[in-house]
Amino acid sequence: MRLNVAILAAGKGRRMFSGRPKVLHLLAGRPLILHVIDTARKLNAERICVVYGHGGEEVPQAIGASDIALVKQEPQLGTGHALQQALPYLGSSGTTLVLYGDVPLIRAETLRALLDGQGDRVAVLTAELDVPDGYGRILRNKRGRIMGIVENDDATAAQRKIREVNTGVMALPTVRLPGWLSRLENRNAQSEYYLTDVVAMALADRVAVDAVRAPDARETQGVNSRAQLSQLERIFQWRCAHRLLEQGVGVVDPMRLDIRGNLDCGVDVCLDVNCVFEGDVKLADGVEIGANCMLRNVEIGPGTRIEPFSLIDSAVIGARCRVGPYARIRPGTRLEDEVHIGNFVEVKASHIGRASKANHLAYVGDATVGRDVNIGAGTITCNYDGANKHRTVIEDNVQIGSDVQLVAPVTVGRGATIGAGATITKDVPPGELALTEKKQVTVPGWKRPIKKAGGAA
Repeated sequence: MRLNVAILAAGKGRRMFSGRPKVLHLLAGRPLILHVIDTARKLNAERICVVYGHGGEEVPQAIGASDIALVKQEPQLGTGHALQQALPYLGSSGTTLVLYGDVPLIRAETLRALLDGQGDRVAVLTAELDVPDGYGRILRNKRGRIMGIVENDDATAAQRKIREVNTGVMALPTVRLPGWLSRLENRNAQSEYYLTDVVAMALADRVAVDAVRAPDARETQGVNSRAQLSQLERIFQWRCAHRLLEQGVGVVDPMRLDIRGNLDCGVDVCLDVNCVFEGDVKLADGVEIGANCMLRNVEIGPGTRIEPFSLIDSAVIGARCRVGPYARIRPGTRLEDEVHIGNFVEVKASHIGRASKANHLAYVGDATVGRDVNIGAGTITCNYDGANKHRTVIEDNVQIGSDVQLVAPVTVGRGATIGAGATITKDVPPGELALTEKKQVTVPGWKRPIKKAGGAA
């Protein structure tokens, strides 16, 4: 079956109260429209066309894909008019599947069921809602066959009690679209050209109209407000958490987990509450992520524990490491096996060798650190001279005392020791002790400053 997909995404989204086009609002860290495009691609469509409108070129820029046809609907005169704009970009045969850029949770499996056996017929995806307000209602005859769809604003009081609704998603024989769409009229409450009117046309032309009910009505929900967007976010995240649980991942609370990308977990991985995963994250066997952590584009080796409130971005962490709590690992960092990075330690663009430690209140930036190095509390690498960045090299088995400043470029040789409070501006030879001592001085008669009357607290 030749399949075309038309994604209608021209709406402004007035109830979002935003200058951003509705389909560019984020779900799980990605624009709504990209979720729909991903689903369309899973169907192996021959052609995919996005009809956009509000927001100028923001939507095409966000999509940024050469295999997607883009057409602007201007002015916006309804769903039927939108599909008319897509016709030149669709094939002349096969089936056209109509999707919506603000309905991001619909599953490929549901759409395959809708398309199953598709030929010269119309297939409408329906859902049953407890509160169907705002949706078009499915009208059936006494035999249960579809006889039409009535929009909410045009429905009678009796019709509004119908709980089976039109989701807007439908599969149509492409060859019949030009004729049907050209006959649409806008004599309705919204003065728009409704795509749903083709159902009556199909019946008049003796074309079969079938309904496929979505197995989960939640996947057909659209976004028209911030409240609805937040509801869909939780549905999406619950799906992600449920998949992880089925794979054996320990998720402490599925309602307090956010995945905004791809999360790949090994065996016996445990995720505590309020963790956020962005981009591509890979957690090997036995990894534990403490509460309130954020990981972005990270690979973590077996048996590593990330303590609570740690932020890790674009880094590789080895096996059996301990990071945090309150640690920040910035892009370009690689920690080898058994490294300890403790509370309030920041590491940036650095390679830290096996079993090295920086357990307290340190900054390691643009550095190469060897094996079995101990970096004392309050130690920093001074890597920026006001114009350029420079690297610090700390070789194996170096011991660095507290409150040390390493002014790059500088190399500390293998087995050297640096005393507390030192400011190192020159290379330290291997095995030597480096100090920058100053004699303690007492200033006789010195008085503490006194706050001036009326001064700021």
